[in-house]
Amino acid sequence: MSKKVGIIMGSASDLPVVEKAVGVLDELDVPYEVHIYSAHRTPEEARDFAVNARDNGFGVIICAAGMAAHLAGAIAANTTLPVIGIPIKSSFDGMDALLSTIQMPSGIPVAAVAVDGAKNAALLACEILSVSSVEIADKLAEMRKEGASAVLEKNAEIESRFNK
Repeated sequence: MSKKVGIIMGSASDLPVVEKAVGVLDELDVPYEVHIYSAHRTPEEARDFAVNARDNGFGVIICAAGMAAHLAGAIAANTTLPVIGIPIKSSFDGMDALLSTIQMPSGIPVAAVAVDGAKNAALLACEILSVSSVEIADKLAEMRKEGASAVLEKNAEIESRFNK
């Protein structure tokens, strides 16, 4: 069985973005858990999750947070599992969350995706898990083929419409 993806959001208001990551994981049939833990309001619970994540079957953790967006860093400080941050657009067009997510001190890395980039966060998590799961690697390869086919289909439509 594949390792699980942990998804933590700092607030319930992050759910509309997080659901995009969940959709990708469902499509690829990758197991996951979703939680709300705040780096500031529930620091003990967030720390406990991170400290115990490996023993609880997780292989990677996605953290979604807006504004100060310290959640991914707080989680990364307490685990050696890969942590992927999703900066959530809530103020300053999400730039505050992006900078808070990517400006980590040396020794505590956090990978980051675009503001509200939950779909890519889930895909990156699956790519990380695919290092030890041929099944996930095959599903990702198939998804890429389908994406290429869709683009080529649209290209054929455009070519037939405009190229005379």
